[in-house]
Amino acid sequence: MNAPLRSLSPIDSQLRDILKRRIMILDGAMGTIIQQYKLDEAAYRGERFATFAAPEGSGGRELFVKGNNELLTLTQPHIIQEIHERYLAAGADLVETNTFGATSVAQDDYHMAHLAYEMNVEAARLARAACDKYSTTDKPRFVAGALGPTPKTASISPDVNDPAARNVTFDQLVASYHEQVRGLVDGGSDVLLVETIFDTLNCKAALFAIDQYFDEHPDTPRLPIMISGTVTDASGRILSGQTVAAFWNSVRHARPITIGLNCALGAALMRPYAEELSQIADTFVCIYPNAGLPNPMSDTGFDELPADTSALLREFADAGFVNIAGGCCGTTPDHIAAIAKMLEGRAPREVPAIPVAMRLSGLEPFTIDESSLFVNVGERTNVTGSKAFARMILNEQFDEALSVARQQVENGAQVIDINMDEAMLDSQAAMTRFLNLIASEPDISRVPIMIDSSKWSVIEAGLKCVQGKAIVNSISMKEGEEEFIRQATLCRRYGAAVIVMAFDEQGQADTFARKTEICGRAYQVLTEQVGFPPEDIIFDPNIFAIATGIEEHDNYAVDFIEATAWIRQNLPHAKVSGGVSNVSFSFRGNDPAREAIRT
Repeated sequence: MNAPLRSLSPIDSQLRDILKRRIMILDGAMGTIIQQYKLDEAAYRGERFATFAAPEGSGGRELFVKGNNELLTLTQPHIIQEIHERYLAAGADLVETNTFGATSVAQDDYHMAHLAYEMNVEAARLARAACDKYSTTDKPRFVAGALGPTPKTASISPDVNDPAARNVTFDQLVASYHEQVRGLVDGGSDVLLVETIFDTLNCKAALFAIDQYFDEHPDTPRLPIMISGTVTDASGRILSGQTVAAFWNSVRHARPITIGLNCALGAALMRPYAEELSQIADTFVCIYPNAGLPNPMSDTGFDELPADTSALLREFADAGFVNIAGGCCGTTPDHIAAIAKMLEGRAPREVPAIPVAMRLSGLEPFTIDESSLFVNVGERTNVTGSKAFARMILNEQFDEALSVARQQVENGAQVIDINMDEAMLDSQAAMTRFLNLIASEPDISRVPIMIDSSKWSVIEAGLKCVQGKAIVNSISMKEGEEEFIRQATLCRRYGAAVIVMAFDEQGQADTFARKTEICGRAYQVLTEQVGFPPEDIIFDPNIFAIATGIEEHDNYAVDFIEATAWIRQNLPHAKVSGGVSNVSFSFRGNDPAREAIRT
């Protein structure tokens, strides 16, 4: 994985050094232990919020805050710090801040969105104080600033009658996570942990906010990122439908120090997914399962005793699955003590060397590597290329439009291209609605999406709707290097691959020399200035029509072929795309001639 261009916190190298030497221990559940204190409504409110009520016009119902565990950071800080210290005494190397639900989006349920920043900064300070108390030279302790999933989903409709509806937007999530990141950094977090991910688009919003925050604060060293998804059942998928591999492909652009799984399942049921992740991830792996299955008769609400969970995680360690292990729902300091003792001295997982490849995803992964043949891109869902599809979109016949997309996938399209560039359309709204509808159709959304537009605003609207790893079609240096860098940086932040047109300030490249000059320059800018992974770059060196009657056009096909060979030889890992049908455009109406030229 490429190194980020910005300066990393010294914590990053410190953690990597430890992770290569031993398995680190993450703490256990916060909510499980809070329940053991048997706090009532008054205890949750404390003196500060004793008379806090819902604002006028919010329905008139009495507001209850019991269960808002993040509020305890402000009203019962001694309890939260005591819980951190109990986990540290049990052997935890990392403790999570009490901020799982400390976003404005989540706190809005309690009419406390205005407290989000304060909750995060104070929670990080409590965890920092506990870690500083227990840290030694031989065993440093680390604060993991926790970013939870929020109770809303950017990929799933809350209305069964309107699959395109959403109860939160990508931009709202980014703003909410940005505020949380600011608080966690200001409070002294060592790492940022985006966890319990059941909708990858929510996770991508959190990762976007993190990257945005550190870009806005260049003097603040970038903190390492940990990412943890939640496989919900035996389907092996997260709630929004992605497989483990598709999920990893969607978030690996953030270059996390760890990728992992937590919650929903106990270790026994989580094992096949932990094994898969350990084989495909070229970074460290963190696993923290629930204490088995829910059991209302148990003191913790879950089945497993400390000996049970620790024995299962020992099997994970012996099989080479983990670099960090801990616990989620139902686990206690006793569980963490047992896990720490059981894993002491066991070798950590070795990070595998993964071959360089373009790894895309819809609900399922799709890899393009050196052994891949032509990739079939379905282009009938394109209003500029299909009059029938354009008519469907203009008439809001979305069921019929979805059928076009579905038919392409059924006929073998490995990627589907979506284009809404029509003068009579609100292209941004149409792109958003259609991609939201596709997200509710697993037989379509299983393949990656190519977001196609000549307008950056439409491309960006599309990127805010896709949980998988998409392809942007396209960007170029037409408007200059500064704008090219801006768009490319955003593509990387959204986690997309890009098609780069051979087009610069002087116009389209029409000769071998111009094609190679522009593609070489773009490659250098992308890889050296933007930090773009070269395997996620696709060049389109332009195919123009031959036999136009103009002598200068006669070599267009040869120039394209030679430019393609040059790109393959000189721009490592980059791919090439081309509209092959363009070369025979002068022979339209003469199908035998066109077919002969193209083959």
